[in-house]
Amino acid sequence: MALIVQKYGGTSVGDVDRIKNVAQRVKETHDAGNQVVVVVSARSGVTNELIGRAKALNPHPDEREMDMLLTVGEQETIALTAMALHALGIPAVSRTGSQAGILTDPSHTRARITSISGGDIKEQLAAGRVVILAGFQGQTADGQITTLGRGGSDLSAIAIAAALQADLCQICTDVDGVYTADPRLVPDAKKLDEISYEEMLELASSGSKVMQNRAVEFAQKFNVVFEVRSSFNNNPGTIVKEEVASMEDVVVSGVALDKNQAKIVVSDLPDRPGTAAKLFQVLGSAGISVDMIVQNIGRDGKANMTFTVPREDIYRAEKAVKESFPDEAAGKLFEASDIAKVSVVGVGMRSHSGVAATLFDALAKGSVNIQLISTSEIKISVGIDPEDAEEATRLVHAAFGLGQ
Repeated sequence: MALIVQKYGGTSVGDVDRIKNVAQRVKETHDAGNQVVVVVSARSGVTNELIGRAKALNPHPDEREMDMLLTVGEQETIALTAMALHALGIPAVSRTGSQAGILTDPSHTRARITSISGGDIKEQLAAGRVVILAGFQGQTADGQITTLGRGGSDLSAIAIAAALQADLCQICTDVDGVYTADPRLVPDAKKLDEISYEEMLELASSGSKVMQNRAVEFAQKFNVVFEVRSSFNNNPGTIVKEEVASMEDVVVSGVALDKNQAKIVVSDLPDRPGTAAKLFQVLGSAGISVDMIVQNIGRDGKANMTFTVPREDIYRAEKAVKESFPDEAAGKLFEASDIAKVSVVGVGMRSHSGVAATLFDALAKGSVNIQLISTSEIKISVGIDPEDAEEATRLVHAAFGLGQ
């Protein structure tokens, strides 16, 4: 007998027929003699619909109330999935994140997990029941409902697998695994048999929609090996695990595109020590993740700082900056515009040269202008015009010979 955690995303439970399909897959796993915990997302489109309703009432809704609202989506799905299993003769019980003892910090809409007790999950499994867990949610120590950010059901699945010491964690989605690029943009993208935590983390943080980056980070920290696979067939997926020596033979493992970025320019800042520290401390305190950063020295003792943030954080970034730099808050202090980020990722970049040259040459031949550049040990990212983004992804993928 094995303890298996399976996570099903929004498209996998998008309607009644798909929920029935998930229930049948879970039944097969349970009938094989396994204990099963199923983590589910809200049905596809439900979260966006709820956000739309909230913003129709208030363009900047209160974050605590947003958490109260958005957890409705997953709670609908856990009940429906349990009902579908009952119809198949499988004993099942639904649990919210709070009931599963998922405790978080108090950062509404983007909470971080602090501990997991598991609630009564082990007892339910021992009694032969399948446990259906609502992803994306938890609660604070004083009982406030919180959510884990977009894609948070991935984090819920990895975290509960770690807490229960599961034998296997499967992230079941609408694709067969992790590809060298988004196959909807790059038709000849190739599925990877395995990928390292580091590469998966960089791809996820660079815009790959397969996994939430915080979930991968958690898996790496607690050494949770997991498989990304389709919920619509039984094909083998992609195993995500610690790096092994053979992975360095491949220079670049994948290309990621993130079109949900904004470029922010904060101009006329005092050009003196401590200004950058103050600016990014303010953004960090507001829970805003900053990616690419460029500082330009202006005139008359002033400096301009350019950086990128997720598009949905523009309002909070503007508010935080203007409150912290009141003397410079007028005029052209704060300027935001859309930008796309294309990234190449691979652990082999540590031991191979020429990656940057190949990337820049491919973009130059496609007449794609680069606005920003950032690098890490296994990743190079460029900020470009969103209109060039999809073609740039295809050009870069071809330049590194990643196609099938």
